[in-house]
Formats: sequence, C-alpha cells, structure tokens
Amino acid sequence: MKLLRVGTAGAERPALLDRDGVLRDLSAIVPDIDGALLSDASALDRVRAAAGAGVLPALDPTGLRTGPPVARIGKVVCIGLNYHDHAAETGQATPAEPVVFLKAADTVVGPDDTVLVPRASRKTDWEVELAVVIGRTARYVESAEAALAHVAGYAVAHDVSEREFQTERGGTWDKGKNCETFNPLGPWLVTADEVPDPQALSLKLWVNGELKQDGSTADQIFPVAEVVRYVSQFMTLYPGDVINTGTPSGVAMGQPEPKPFLRAGDVVELEVEGLGRQRQELKDA
Repeated sequence: MKLLRVGTAGAERPALLDRDGVLRDLSAIVPDIDGALLSDASALDRVRAAAGAGVLPALDPTGLRTGPPVARIGKVVCIGLNYHDHAAETGQATPAEPVVFLKAADTVVGPDDTVLVPRASRKTDWEVELAVVIGRTARYVESAEAALAHVAGYAVAHDVSEREFQTERGGTWDKGKNCETFNPLGPWLVTADEVPDPQALSLKLWVNGELKQDGSTADQIFPVAEVVRYVSQFMTLYPGDVINTGTPSGVAMGQPEPKPFLRAGDVVELEVEGLGRQRQELKDA
C-alpha cells in the first residue's frame, strides 16, 4: 500500500493512493498514519480490505498539500557515510561500523514544502536518502534477517545538511543537521510487502533541473537489515520511528570548487524508485 497524509500542516488526514493512482480518504477507517497504526496488523488489514473493496471515497488532489506520511514521529535516526561512492567523494575512509546521528522529529516536513536556508548559511547541501519506517519495537535484534520483520515500510527522505555548521563549528554534526525544515519526507509510506528488496532501489536528485545524484541502494556499505539490527543495539526503535539510511555520491560537498551549495531560489527534486518524488523550492529563513 501507498499510505500518505494530506491537508494543511498540523491538520493532515490519512489517505491511500490506490493502484490506479486515485487518492482515497482513509479518515473513516483510521484516525491517522502513525506508530499506533503501523504496529496494529488488524488495523492495516482493515485498510487493505477497504481498498480492495473499492469503498474508500476519492479525494480531489487539486491544490491539496501532501504532508509527511507518518505522524508523531518519535525520532529520526540517520546513518552517515553509508555509500561506498559517497565516502570516497568526501575523502573519508569506509567506516568499520555505521556512523549514527539523530535529527529532531520537528525537522520533518512534507515532500513539497519549502526548505529554509538557515541564516548565515554558506554551505547548505542536498542528500537523497531511503528512509525506513519502523513498525514493530526493535530492541537488541539478534540478526539482520530478523531485522526486516520490524520494518513497516519505506519512504523518500531529503537529509538537508549545512556543512559549515556540521563540520566547522565544533562539536558533533547536530548543528548542521537539525535546522528548520531539514528533513522533507514522503510523499508516501510504501508498505514493506511492496518493496521486496530494499537493496535494489535507484535514487536520483536534481538541482534546478540538473542531475546531481544517481545512485543505488546496492552501493550501501551497511544494508537496511544490518542498519536496523545495529541501531537496535544502542537504542530502542519504536513504531513510527524513522531511519535515514545515507546518501550516494553527488552532494555539493564532494564537488570541485566553487562547490555549488544551495541558495534561496534553487529548486531541488528527488526520487527513490517506487517510493515517489519530492520537489522543494528554497527560501531564506
């Protein structure tokens, strides 16, 4: 299923995109798309049954905003340097273990919402990523094989980053990763049963119509299953939590001088195979 949330920010309603591309209202079936729904197999079965019976009312998408596909996200866990080609372009060694950092859940916005360039920013950068959405509590998962059973689905994420704040201003990466609007998510949560191999997805990103990133999750250093297993050794993952699994090469930081960092007025478009497409216009904060 392709699950999404539509409407004004803070007042989104749950919806489903059916196999014919028609937007369907789920608000009579479930209150929202969140961890409570994703961990409730019977509720998900009701959604599937209603979709199959053709009883869900259609929604007119004209002028209708798409919000983040998951409400009330507890935490956003991010994996850095998780593609061989990205580690190489930034001149860093392949990590022996996953590089883990956190983004605040309040950085998450809709897939087509405005991204704000922070005040005093000189190095705002782009990163297309595969996001994993947790559906079952994951605590000390024993194997990579078992880890995928804890995944509810997948989505497109844009891990926007301010590189000067991240690497030149002292401390950890947090200052460059947690700026307002720095995690567009969606448009859909595609349930795991429709993504048979998360290591066989293409990822692309364009800036002002120019292709900048063109990679595949096959190049991940630590695949999705291992990422979920590994992270669960250090923190408990709850239904509705999100993991951004890293970005392929082609970011501004890895390009020759003058590096083409983002500015107000730029347009970024990105997609992950089968998971939908995002488009953001950048403005000054």
